[in-house]
Amino acid sequence: MTEPRRSPFPRLFWTAISFEFFERGAYYGVLSVLAVYLAADPATGGLGFSKDKVGVLTGIFMPVVYAMPILAGALADRFGYRRTLAVAFSLLGLGYFLTSQVHAYPLVLGSLVLLAVGAGTFKPVISGTIARTTDASNSGLGFGIFYWTINLGAFTTPFVVAWLRGLSWSYVFWLSAAMTAGMLLPTFLVYRDPPRPTSTKPLPEVLAGMVAVLKDWRFILMIAIYALFWVLYFQMFHTVLWYLEAFVDRGPLNAAVTSLLAAVGIDHAFEFDVAYVTAINAGSIIALQMIVSRIVNRTRALPTMIAGIGIATCGMALLGLSHSIWIFVAGVALFSVGEMTAHPKFISYVGQIAPRDKVALYMGYAFLYGVIGSSLGNTLGGFLYQRLVDDPAALGRTPRPMLLWWIFTGIGVAAILGLLAYDRWIARGRRDTTA
Repeated sequence: MTEPRRSPFPRLFWTAISFEFFERGAYYGVLSVLAVYLAADPATGGLGFSKDKVGVLTGIFMPVVYAMPILAGALADRFGYRRTLAVAFSLLGLGYFLTSQVHAYPLVLGSLVLLAVGAGTFKPVISGTIARTTDASNSGLGFGIFYWTINLGAFTTPFVVAWLRGLSWSYVFWLSAAMTAGMLLPTFLVYRDPPRPTSTKPLPEVLAGMVAVLKDWRFILMIAIYALFWVLYFQMFHTVLWYLEAFVDRGPLNAAVTSLLAAVGIDHAFEFDVAYVTAINAGSIIALQMIVSRIVNRTRALPTMIAGIGIATCGMALLGLSHSIWIFVAGVALFSVGEMTAHPKFISYVGQIAPRDKVALYMGYAFLYGVIGSSLGNTLGGFLYQRLVDDPAALGRTPRPMLLWWIFTGIGVAAILGLLAYDRWIARGRRDTTA
């Protein structure tokens, strides 16, 4: 028996893929250094906000990125994908540019929320385009390319950002503004709305579905427990970067890479930049996701999620063991392995515990882990760093950064125990298969 021939991807698919690369590259490029910029001394071009205020700031704007797709998806179905894309790219370009120009705390918050609305509007349009330009023969490969492109953008742009921020912080935001606003031209000249589904949900029905999901306390509890893992994840864009700049001795790695470059004839003094933390995370996923996915392909969802969170928690614990750059890089890489192990199985687990007649509805709200995790993780991270590191240093006392990582390690352990308890006493009756 021969396998059905895979359909070729249409031009619209590749247009959407290119949009995804530039938008995610712009977003993660800024995110790779944003917390450092917001807290940096104004004499070096930063804004000089305290770490706890930075945590509150990002704890407001990041959840918007995860929550906005609910509304944006319904609006895109109603007004058309191309129009919605044009609005998204306009908001993104304006948001990035304004963030480079404003300095007062309320204005920075406003500009970041503006770009968050743009990013959240963009998400459902592109994923919807991918879904509607693929079929049963090529959807697996199509979405694989889509997710790989996300990480490719997140991997490549931080290297450019590391160079640009050495020239001017404004250049970092101008790059992202250009990468997103520049997509307006191909949006109007190349992009065409994909075929619409035979029926779309009106906004009142979307809101009614939201209420139904939010009233299911068992589902919301599971999301809240899983969000504890994402509290750890969002430290990669905040406390981990501050810790790297203040405490980690990057000299040995810089010397090793510089020597390696010299051995192949490249005369360049390498310096490990904070932006490379994001590149390590994305690069690890690019390199290892297929291997990890193959290993866990037939394992049960919940145990695999717990194993992944356990691996990531060990990565976080490594940060509390030493100020060595080698331990630091190993910790970030190990965390990334845990992330790529746990998260795909989470999507599977949501489908297993959702009511059988509402699986699609519940899958649409699985992203709530990002709303909770980014809000709590950013706010808590900024608060703890301020209290354990900056405040003691300002008073002439010894900072305690290692305690910070042990607290987050404890949160990872709490996520593991919470999922075990949830599966045993609350999700009873739901099957956990290898899907």
